[in-house]
Amino acid sequence: MLALKNALRYFPPDVQEVLAPEFAQELRLYGHIYMYRFCPDLEMRAYPVEQYPCRTRAAAAIMLMIMNNLDPAVAQFPQELVTYGGNGQVFSNWAQFWLTMSYLAQMTEEQTLVMYSGHPLGLFPSSPEAPRLVITNGMVIPNYSSRTEYEKLFAMGVTMYGQMTAGSYCYIGPQGIVHGTVLTVLNAGRRYLGLQDLAGKVFVTSGLGGMSGAQAKAAVIVGCIGVIAEVDGAALMKRHQQGWLMEVTDSLDHCIERLREARKTKEVLSLGYHGNVVDLWERLVHELDTTGELLVDLGSDQTSCHSPFNGGYYPVQLGFAEARSLMASDPTAFKGLVQESLRRHVSAINRLAREHFFFWDYGNAFLLEAQRAGADVGKPGANRTEFRYPSYVQHIMGDIFSQGFGPFRWVCTSGDPQDLVVTDRLAMSVLEEIVAGGVTPAVKLQYEDNIRWIREAAKHQLVVGSQARILYSDQKGRVAIAMAFNQAIARGELKAPVVLSRDHHDVSGTDSPFRETSNIYDGSAFCADMAVQNFVGDAFRGATWVALHNGGGVGWGEVINGGFGLVLDGTEDAERKARKVLSWDVANGVARRCWSGSPMAYEVICQTMREDSSVAVTLPHTVADECVLQALQQ
Repeated sequence: MLALKNALRYFPPDVQEVLAPEFAQELRLYGHIYMYRFCPDLEMRAYPVEQYPCRTRAAAAIMLMIMNNLDPAVAQFPQELVTYGGNGQVFSNWAQFWLTMSYLAQMTEEQTLVMYSGHPLGLFPSSPEAPRLVITNGMVIPNYSSRTEYEKLFAMGVTMYGQMTAGSYCYIGPQGIVHGTVLTVLNAGRRYLGLQDLAGKVFVTSGLGGMSGAQAKAAVIVGCIGVIAEVDGAALMKRHQQGWLMEVTDSLDHCIERLREARKTKEVLSLGYHGNVVDLWERLVHELDTTGELLVDLGSDQTSCHSPFNGGYYPVQLGFAEARSLMASDPTAFKGLVQESLRRHVSAINRLAREHFFFWDYGNAFLLEAQRAGADVGKPGANRTEFRYPSYVQHIMGDIFSQGFGPFRWVCTSGDPQDLVVTDRLAMSVLEEIVAGGVTPAVKLQYEDNIRWIREAAKHQLVVGSQARILYSDQKGRVAIAMAFNQAIARGELKAPVVLSRDHHDVSGTDSPFRETSNIYDGSAFCADMAVQNFVGDAFRGATWVALHNGGGVGWGEVINGGFGLVLDGTEDAERKARKVLSWDVANGVARRCWSGSPMAYEVICQTMREDSSVAVTLPHTVADECVLQALQQ
């Protein structure tokens, strides 16, 4: 009754009797009221910014970003307002979409729109210096932030799971995760295999959905052999038709045959296996045990394991349709099969890992859920955030974050591909100038990876939806790129404003003990001060909009994260705001990593203080173990 009343309160009494039976049916069938009848019949996409009926440029840019997140070419389940990750929503229902767009259309520079977990609370007086939009998603009292409570609160329509950039309106399609996966696989090859060139090396993983679909494209860009399993034929064919997946097969025999051929000839290949990844891992074990041949070098997983019992992970014992049916009819039995499948999944990986094979957790809660299922993922003497296999942050991305590098992105609101070409050129020129001016070898390597990425971005046809680009940069690079863009807008070289943003999965944006902050070892990995301070700090330094979320990546109750959007319009005011926001947005996380003991972060923050006298950071002193042990023994 409460769920139905909560949905009907958006509508006047004279239509409630018509809507009530429809909404009740949705609640019975789907466990949530989406209000399908109000799904727009217009073509949902990012239109050029001048086409939006708004009183402010900021509001028009936000409308563009919202519609991009719901574009069927971009969104995973657009009718359910899910952008990616299985359940990462933009809004909780379609009434909220219409209300939000209406408020944005009438908003002035003296107002701020407030969003409560998809619900537009309303417009309130503020100032031109304040954000035009403040978003919170899933802000549940900690003792009630459990998966069970989430299901109930979501059914009632009072909270929602915004993932990361779904609920903050900053998703740019799978390009973002393509770049992140490229950097991850490149650096995994360097760390685990000692190789710069991955030709002939095999990377096995799973998932071709909203974000995981990027894995196929990333494998081709780094020049390896990517074999990606996917149980959903529609998701697999979407990536194949998109050109990101080169070949598909539903035969394990053919899969192994093609893998062997590609290894022998060092062919670059992305091969989609239509089937369960557990079957694939177990077949690789069979080949090893019967022929002595190890056919895989690197492995990971990108199923939506943050939501394993609601379609994020499908058990190997059942076919796709049969599993979906059981999930709805007998959730308890489905959960049991998922956990048994996770145990088999890990068992196969453990066997391969006894050879020269390397596996990492991709921050999707795979090892966490496997541990909860009773799988053998333990590590002797480990703390709560460590498993037998590292997360990609612990071994690969953590050092990158400590140097201040993370996923910086921008959207050309003109919608003109030529504007994106101009921004690519400007960004590449800025990074090359920074390298020419002298940087450390570690920083130079990161810049060179990203210069190569930008140089080759156009030929890889990465744009899906809005005219957007991503690269990994540090504070100096982000500020310099923003200044170059803003000046190009002022000169008329760019036809319309540019929205700056980033993934929440960044240097400062996320406190997540099993992912972004899994390499924090001073005991504060389960604390969320950094993400909350980042959200607040971006807001009063000039961000156009800010967002703070519970959940994202590893799942509900496991992480606090936030993001921002900042509109560059060619004005001096925009330049001033960009300098402040982008500097804080990186320095916050580097300072936190410095305090927790990262030597790389220590060097970076000291350099920041040398270059900017307004920055003063508390630096940690070295503490000898002997001093501590002696005191405790006394």
